[in-house]
Amino acid sequence: MIPFIPADTNPAMIMMVAGALMVFFGHQGRGIIGLIAVVLSGWQLFNLGVGPMGDAQVYGTGEILGYEFMPLRLDKLSVIFAIVFHSAAFLNVIYGWQSATKVEASMGIVYAGSAVGGALAGDLLTLFIFWEIAALSSVFIVWAGGGHAAFKAGMRYLVIQVMSGLLLFAGIVLHLARGGSSEFGAFELVGEAGVDPVAALILFAFGIKACFPLLHTWLQDSYPKASGVGAVMLSAFTTKLAIYTLARGFAGTDILIPIGVVMTAFPVFFALIENDLRKVLSYSLNNQLGFMVCAIGIGTELAINGAAAHAFVHITYKALLFMGMGAVMQQAGTARATELGGLHKSMPWTTAFTIVGAMSISAFPLFSGFVAKSMITVAAGEEHLLLVYIMLLFASAGVLEHSGIKIPYFAFFAHDRFAPSLRNGVPRPKEAPLSMLIAMGIAAFLCLLVGFYPPILYGLLPYETDYHAYTAEHVATQMQLLLFAIFAFMLLVKFKLYPAEVRSQNLDVDWFWRVPGRKALMATVAGVASVWHTVWGGLKGLSGSVVSSLGTLHGPGGVLSRYWTVGFTALFTAAVLAVVLITAFLN
Repeated sequence: MIPFIPADTNPAMIMMVAGALMVFFGHQGRGIIGLIAVVLSGWQLFNLGVGPMGDAQVYGTGEILGYEFMPLRLDKLSVIFAIVFHSAAFLNVIYGWQSATKVEASMGIVYAGSAVGGALAGDLLTLFIFWEIAALSSVFIVWAGGGHAAFKAGMRYLVIQVMSGLLLFAGIVLHLARGGSSEFGAFELVGEAGVDPVAALILFAFGIKACFPLLHTWLQDSYPKASGVGAVMLSAFTTKLAIYTLARGFAGTDILIPIGVVMTAFPVFFALIENDLRKVLSYSLNNQLGFMVCAIGIGTELAINGAAAHAFVHITYKALLFMGMGAVMQQAGTARATELGGLHKSMPWTTAFTIVGAMSISAFPLFSGFVAKSMITVAAGEEHLLLVYIMLLFASAGVLEHSGIKIPYFAFFAHDRFAPSLRNGVPRPKEAPLSMLIAMGIAAFLCLLVGFYPPILYGLLPYETDYHAYTAEHVATQMQLLLFAIFAFMLLVKFKLYPAEVRSQNLDVDWFWRVPGRKALMATVAGVASVWHTVWGGLKGLSGSVVSSLGTLHGPGGVLSRYWTVGFTALFTAAVLAVVLITAFLN
């Protein structure tokens, strides 16, 4: 118990209040407040306790307008996400200790708190509130990247995030209007009557933030525009909160299996040809989300455990990779592969930590990715989903190519862009600041700890499990896959078949709404403006005619302004009276 905090306080509120207060302090003060807030919030989470799946610990329940509110529900599914969100917030505070702006430091803690609140929300309306707070706080982190490009990307990001919130709210209202429970539980997408449009609406809202295919480009558009510190913050919360909501609301929904498989596959090709290494990581993030979505679609206890475990380790190693590229960008001024290389000579610690992250995301044995990702592939195999199993193996090899090899190779090795003959007087970048190295060191330690001792992760999973990652079959299969992928990379480089790193702008599906979509929008605006001008011109001409006619009648010399004789006035009055009397008689 924390003496000065009520026993049933939501841990999210501790971080969010602290984030609001941080704007009044300097660098050191913001860092200290951030650490204290994360520790207090984590301690409060620990004190509340956790129930097993289906038997949650519930706090602060009430009823408003006939609907039950359950702002704090703790079971093993919600708590594992809340724990890793706390871990990510802790790493963010340390990483940005010296470099985070006031906006990033403050909004980063609010953002983390909203993710924790969303994971612990027991009812749909509470979820919606935290869903929107996460959207609004995170857009400030994008804007903090600075420059016109970051502002425009932030505006596009905000539109997409608000759209997701509006769809979620519409789905909640329709669900409640037809007598559904306000508790956030499982939805049935397909019933006896076919597809449920309300459940489909809510799934679509979740899918936007989970980066379903064709809905994914907001991630690649916004994350690379943020600062090095901001991108680390963004990588941890929004998409993983969406994964949690899918696991809570749509576990076992078959359509998620092909959606997840496509998500694992298509980003591989974009990542291989991308020059901006932070954008490579954004595509890689999309790829890793696909594993989780596919596991949720499979829906067995092993698969849900795999999705939760993969989300847990992914937040850590993806944060580590974004930290490494953030440090490179801060020290070298760029994260483009064509402008990097040879940094291992002056940034050895950053190089080593990034390699740990690369080996973790590639699922090498003894690294965290292996003990989680193998659960998903095994779950697919146990359900006899052969094509899904093969596609997941292909995607795993692709991860090694673009994140396991490309990121460290082109950033720290390859051609030395800072050699005396090439750098044109530009000094070789120095090692990252101490706070960044400490954060990267902690993240690397967690990747190795989970890899060496999986029970520390398996004990947190939603369902009890006796799964063992380190069997001869699992290790042999994964090593064969990884060695084959490494050999393929060496052959491609040797025979100059590997996609060359060139300064270019690669097109994704967002081209359709950025180019023809924008033209269609502008044409629509021009058409509406033309119609408006026509209508307004007609109304203006009509009103002018009416005013002119009134002037003719009432103006000097007009019919109604002339002096009339008494006889004419009496006759006119009698006529009006006759009309009134006849009308009254007829009625």
